[in-house]
Amino acid sequence: MKRISKFFARLRGQAPAPSLRQEYAAPSQAAEGMTDMTAKEAAANNLSATGEELLSYYRDMLLIRRFEERAGQLYGMGHIGGFCHLYIGQEAVVVGVEAVKAAGDQTITGYRDHGHMLACGMDPKGVMAELTGRSGGYSKGKGGSMHMFSKEAEFYGGHGIVGAQVPLGAGLAFANWYRDNGRVSLTYFGDGAANQGQVFEAMNMAQLWKLPVVFIIENNQYAMGTSVKRAHSETHLYRRGASFGIEGMEVDGMDVVAVREAARDAIDHARRGDGPFILEMKTYRYRGHSMSDPAKYRTREEVEDVREHNDPIARAQARILEGGHAKEAALKAIDKEIKAIVKEAADFSLESPEPAPEELYTDVLA
Repeated sequence: MKRISKFFARLRGQAPAPSLRQEYAAPSQAAEGMTDMTAKEAAANNLSATGEELLSYYRDMLLIRRFEERAGQLYGMGHIGGFCHLYIGQEAVVVGVEAVKAAGDQTITGYRDHGHMLACGMDPKGVMAELTGRSGGYSKGKGGSMHMFSKEAEFYGGHGIVGAQVPLGAGLAFANWYRDNGRVSLTYFGDGAANQGQVFEAMNMAQLWKLPVVFIIENNQYAMGTSVKRAHSETHLYRRGASFGIEGMEVDGMDVVAVREAARDAIDHARRGDGPFILEMKTYRYRGHSMSDPAKYRTREEVEDVREHNDPIARAQARILEGGHAKEAALKAIDKEIKAIVKEAADFSLESPEPAPEELYTDVLA
């Protein structure tokens, strides 16, 4: 009741507005560059991790990479219909955030969502079966790539409308605040969605009521096919909450440990009642916006340069090997294990039956 009374008092203007923080966490380098920190700079900033942690992150990122590669193959073979947005190249973002997420914290994102599902612990078989439209999928084959949910994993979608998940994520945070349950809403969206009006409305409400939400902008540089420089008058997207007094930080989204540490600070900020926080993850997608996108707005050389010098999985692998945490043979064994898991998921997705006709009339709400 005390929390509810404060809420209505603030609406009536009887309670003082929360103080606004004027200083923003400085980005590690100018927004023009892809890599915010080199390995040496990261070490200098105490971005360390144990061998066990690095191997866990490596495995999780590799699962997403191999899963998405197989999904792309199945799409090309005609087994996956509709839109299919792959997460290849961005794996460090969700894996790093998930590493510090507490039990009960919610995850919600847009339509480039397969990686988030896997990182949340959802079964690869159920995710792949949903992609192929089979009854063994998380939405019984009726949702497809963009519409999967798992109450058990606290995963709330998967949303096909650009930016629509952001006010929903703020709504999850409002529920947490109202219930005083100590949980945090992790709300992901891309650089393209950052210009949506509903995003700013959600940010304003989140800061006004000090809601426990972390807005995570996965800036993969090109949205649906237009570079950030051409689409945004302010290219430092972590500053998008400045007019509302929301703190923000730019993060090297290709470094899983850097992501983890930034996410830890942001989640702690939200959980202790200081309101929302914005994390701009500077990342990169190797594939087109969707499987139907030829990505002619960038050069092949640009993509290959990122793959060669800034790949998130390769960077984690280098840390593991250079730190003596595992030998190359052990990493190959992990890759072999992951490929077997993905093959099992793909086989299940093709063997699972299609939804029965009567499923057309279930789960329909008016």
